Amino acid sequence: MRILLLGGTAEARALAARLHPDVDIVSSLAGRIPDPALPVGAVRIGGFGGVGGLRKWLCNEHIDAVIDATHPFAATITAHAAQACDSLNVPYLLLARPAWDPGDALVVASDSQAAEAVARQRFARVFLTTGRSGVGAFADSHAWFLIRAVTAPDGAVLPRRRQVVLSRGPYRYDGEFALLREHRIDALVTKNSGGEMTRAKLDAAAALDIPVVMVSRPPQPPGVATADGVDEAVEWAASI
Repeated sequence: MRILLLGGTAEARALAARLHPDVDIVSSLAGRIPDPALPVGAVRIGGFGGVGGLRKWLCNEHIDAVIDATHPFAATITAHAAQACDSLNVPYLLLARPAWDPGDALVVASDSQAAEAVARQRFARVFLTTGRSGVGAFADSHAWFLIRAVTAPDGAVLPRRRQVVLSRGPYRYDGEFALLREHRIDALVTKNSGGEMTRAKLDAAAALDIPVVMVSRPPQPPGVATADGVDEAVEWAASI
């Protein structure tokens, strides 16, 4: 059994550890993050060149199945993987961690809609945790932003008034609570990434009565097999 594991997440690393060495796993990382946390086993870094490139790679590497454990907002590679596997009749599983319950959050469909909400609500000091790719939507905002990302956003598209913090989770409640208080944050803007590694900011915002603007997840490819955790993914791999 030879499985391509589309990774870059904590779930992907945990799954690789569970399957290795009984299953021949090749983990694939996009390569956008310097010095990434690496899973056990074989690793490839970089893109595939679209659906056609991925389809060719799967054939050349004699891949028996694909498990997609990428970030919930990595919509492009998920769509490409589902399409390539369907065309080759290769079993495909999407490991999608459960989304957060948005509660009283203002739910929007995109980064640009989140920026519009910040302007409309006249928030003044915003904790922005949408990742470096989403920062550009806020470039023209008059608010002040505390921007947290794993890697530095492009300086050309940063809001004029900001502070950038480069760090990688997991984050704890006490630290998030103190961060929000220290910077006098009056709004949290985040994506509905789900999981426990970054959930503490939501709990801290709720405790401080800070409004949340949450970008909803992109839709999943229709008709694909899904798992919401590592245990289910292990069972699926054992069943094929």
